Amino acid sequence: MPNDLDITKRIAELLLEAQAIKLSPEKPFQWSSGWLSPIYCDNRVALSYPDTRTFIKKALAELIRTKYPNAHAIVGVATGGIAQGALVADLLELPFAYVRPEPKKHGMGNQIEGRLEKGQSVVIVEDLISTGGSSLKVVDALREAGIEVAGMVAIFTYGFEVAANNFAAKNVQLDTISNYNALIQLALEHNYVNSEQVESLAAWRVAPDSWGK
Repeated sequence: MPNDLDITKRIAELLLEAQAIKLSPEKPFQWSSGWLSPIYCDNRVALSYPDTRTFIKKALAELIRTKYPNAHAIVGVATGGIAQGALVADLLELPFAYVRPEPKKHGMGNQIEGRLEKGQSVVIVEDLISTGGSSLKVVDALREAGIEVAGMVAIFTYGFEVAANNFAAKNVQLDTISNYNALIQLALEHNYVNSEQVESLAAWRVAPDSWGK
């Protein structure tokens, strides 16, 4: 694999090319939280492009091999982390499970789907990190079940300070293979945005709750 910086920029490029990430500073998107956002990210779109999903799969797998060589299993976050997590687990030849946002309200009432044993060390695979709230609920569910969370890896992070604080509060190591800074730099280099729009994008990352209002 190329070096970390090359991987980070290449993944940002692939996500832009696949339109898994869209930039629209003038006509922002609205998140379910009510935040206005100049960026929309849906990394599930990348699964439709074999070369892109393979590059992402290999990058995540190499990150896990390097950081967590003793992991016993891979755990995906429903729903965005399920497919990519399964691909990574297959490449690493490790067991796979996934965690729902909450227990099922019928059948066995499972929140953790798959077979994990108490004391096992797992790595969580997520597609996107915003505030980290939903991802860290998975950590809580696994720890309550007696599973050791070695860390979490993700395709992309916005790099919000609130996310860094949330992960620190839960004592969870987060590593990503691409990020907002790399994306904006690449978008400017390839004329997806101009320098004036970059200033607006930077302002959003600092104060996303008040941006555009």
